[in-house]
Amino acid sequence: MWLICGLGNPGKKYFLTRHNVGFDVVDSLIDKNNCELIKKDRKKELYKGTIDNNECLFCKPLTYMNISGQPIREIVNFFKIPKSKIIVIHDDLDLAVGKIKIKIGGGNGGHNGLLSIDEAIGKNFKRLRIGIGHPGSKDLVSPYVLKKFSRKDRKFINNKIELLTKYFSLIFENKSLLLTKISLEQDSGI
Repeated sequence: MWLICGLGNPGKKYFLTRHNVGFDVVDSLIDKNNCELIKKDRKKELYKGTIDNNECLFCKPLTYMNISGQPIREIVNFFKIPKSKIIVIHDDLDLAVGKIKIKIGGGNGGHNGLLSIDEAIGKNFKRLRIGIGHPGSKDLVSPYVLKKFSRKDRKFINNKIELLTKYFSLIFENKSLLLTKISLEQDSGI
């Protein structure tokens, strides 16, 4: 079983903000794959579904970004999910808007959600990073990540989320092919 976690902050105030792009992807995957809500409490929303014969749990931590690790640790421990089968989807300031990268482990780059998860379960899980751009100055980061995208950037991000959802099953076996498919389709304007 795979655990796919999208990072974000709960509540209308944060809906569709840059920091919530992880929630946006997980919502899209849940919708496309007709996943069933199996638990919702103060700490998380947890869904179950299948993507190309891969049994998956989808988690949206509701503890706010800075303590995302707590509910993820509970799920990992309860379902005995190895780190090799955990995918965390999150925003990344160091990538251009809409740029997608996948890596295993590494630093948290100042991302408090990743820091919390690293402290809760360790670092060697798969990270699907989605670029949100950088405001230019470190002092502007906090307000920047909590704002909505411009219309142009939102349209671009929505297109990337649609492509990620369409080809997501490739992440289980061939992450390079996933990135290639998204790039080719994006470039062709399909």
